[in-house]
Order: sequence, then C-alpha cells, then structure tokens
Amino acid sequence: MVNNNFSTSPTPHTPPTPHTPHHAITPPPMYPARRGKHKIFIGMAPGVGKTYRMLEEGHALKEEGIDVVIGLLETHGRKETAEMAEGLEIIPRKQIPRGNLTLTEMDTDAILARSPQLVLIDELAHTNVPGSPREKRYQDVEIILQNGIDVYSTMNIQHLESLNDLVARITGIVVRERVPDRVLDDADEVVVVDVTPETLQERLVEGKIYAPQKIQQALDNFFQRRNLIALRELALREIADNVEEEAREMGAGLANGVDSQGQFFNIQERVLVCVSTYANSLQLLRRGARIANYMNAPLFAVFVADPDHLLTKEESLHIDMCEKLCKEFAGNFIRVPSSDVAAAIAQVAEQYRITQIVIGASQRSRWQILLKGSLTHKLLRLLKNTDLHIIATDKKMHS
Repeated sequence: MVNNNFSTSPTPHTPPTPHTPHHAITPPPMYPARRGKHKIFIGMAPGVGKTYRMLEEGHALKEEGIDVVIGLLETHGRKETAEMAEGLEIIPRKQIPRGNLTLTEMDTDAILARSPQLVLIDELAHTNVPGSPREKRYQDVEIILQNGIDVYSTMNIQHLESLNDLVARITGIVVRERVPDRVLDDADEVVVVDVTPETLQERLVEGKIYAPQKIQQALDNFFQRRNLIALRELALREIADNVEEEAREMGAGLANGVDSQGQFFNIQERVLVCVSTYANSLQLLRRGARIANYMNAPLFAVFVADPDHLLTKEESLHIDMCEKLCKEFAGNFIRVPSSDVAAAIAQVAEQYRITQIVIGASQRSRWQILLKGSLTHKLLRLLKNTDLHIIATDKKMHS
C-alpha cells in the first residue's frame, strides 16, 4: 500500500543581500498530510455505463456542496453521457502540437492549480501522447492523489495487467493499454457497473456505444455474447476475490466482527435486491443471486409497500412471485410499509448489515433527476460503506 503521509524537508535558501532585489521567495513545495481517496468504476466492456454512473455520483456530491470538476471526459459521441456532464465544471485539455496536428491530453497541472475536492477522470488505462510528463493516465492520477485531491475514475476489466493473457485467449484481442494490479488493489473503493450481455448488445445495435459503421464489426468480434459473458464473470470474480482478500486481512485484527472502537465491522458480504411492482424485479433478483453466489454472500430482497397505495391483484401476484423466486435462491424476503422508499431501504441495509445493493436504473430524464432527485442519489446520501449495483433494463418493462 502507498504511504499516506507525505512530507518534505524545508529547502535551505540564502537570504537576499543588499545587492539582491527584495522579491518574494517561493516556499518549498509541501505535500498535504492527507492522500486523496480513489474510487474506480469498472465494467466488462465499453458501454456498460461506467462514465454515466461516475458523472451521476459527481452530480449528487456537488448537490451536497462538494467541489467537483471533470478532469477528463470521453463521451465517444454518446448523447446521454454528454447530457449527464452538463452542470459540472470541465478543466480544459492541454493542447499538444505534433507536426501538423494538435493533440489533447488531460491537463494535470491545471487540475492541481484548480485544486478541487473531487476530480472525475475517464479511461484510467489511457496512454498519454509521447513526450508527456508521464506515460500513462493512471500515473497522472497518482500525482493528483498525492496532492490530497479525491479521484473517481473508470476502466474496463480487460485493461487489468494480470488478466491480459486470459482476455487475449477469450476474445482473440491483445489489449495494449493496461493498468497494474496495484492500482486496483490500492483503490479505496471499486464499483462494478454491470449490465447483461443482452442489454449491452442492444445498446450497441441502437448506436449508443459506437458509430453505425462500427456496429457490425463490434458484434462479430469483441461484442460476441460468449466474450461478454466471460468478461462479465471476470469483472465480478475479480471484485469478489479482492473483497475476500481484504476480509482476511482485516479479519486478522478483528474479533467477532467488532473493530477497535467497538463498532460492528462487516467481514462477510451481504447482497440486498430492491424489488418493486415493475416486471424487471425478477431480472434484478436473478442478477442479485448471481452476485451473491460469486461473493459467497447471503441474499436478501426488500419490497417497500406504500401504505397509501393499494396493490392491484396483478401487482400483488407479482410481489408474491418475487418472494417465491427469492426463496428459491435461499434468500430472505423482507416487506416494509413506508412512503419513503430510500429511507426504508437504508434502514433495512443497516439492520441486516448489507454491503451490496442491487437496484434498477432510473427511468427518469436527466432534468427530472436534477430537479427531484433519484432513488440512486438518495441512497448515496443515506448509505455508508455500501456498494450500489445499478442494473439497466428494458424501458418497456416499466410501462
């Protein structure tokens, strides 16, 4: 792990003599005592929604008064991503002339000069333009973290160094841009942004990932269903392994799940699926069961029933079906009467010591989210030390 304490000894200097102009002397650089925190959003492939999720959390934190800026954003022409970035300050890119071309890179110096509380940085595995101060973007991120600035970043599982050979065998594609495993190990939090292979292929066909002329080529190569299934399993397994290793390391210094301050400490992962009257709840339950299986974790499901809304016969049968499916997965189904869905979920999460929550993606427009907030935003405010898995589903299911 990287040492969080950074300090430098004062550099001695000679006081100005009578023949030297009395201008200000620049003090020696000092690293802050606090190292920035690093949160990585990781997925199985381009288009799963890593950047969108990062921006969404950035907006939520900005609403709480946190100074958030975008250090580097790659929308790849995706309209929804570009719209989600609106309202967040963007640090201009550095212009780098190369012959007749002018290339751009993230301006790390400008980020340090701006000194926000949190900076959002896309594509952690990116290789910088030759001649840049550092070869890789993750090295720029390390400099930013050393200066006490928190970083949210994104990457795909195939860019992890230790998986390079395995990914090449699965997909037949050698990934050139890679991130050392230590970057993932040293991160303060890693969030898997997960969608089904079918959903990802649908996004691709709809033109939400690549330009139309690249769609068929992608479907025939990297985006084959068998590739996506294998990569998705790699992503979930990698995080599960990291969690297991951290639990072993932390558990060595803990007794009976209680830390040195007498507070309960979660050694075991616990997965909670949030179901509703929408048809996609069955899909969410199956996804939650798979996540729980990967993590060897207990499965819970919660349905928050609004006392002011009487369920129809069809809705009631649907919830009963969700409960039956949950029990088939050896899960614990919980019904909570409340008109405040987010607060009720947070209360259940605290009561059952939940570490992973599975919810469906919000179907509200960006403006509705900004004006009224979303369940995701509310949960982010209410929950601590709990990861959210936001699952995209077919919007037709919500009609």
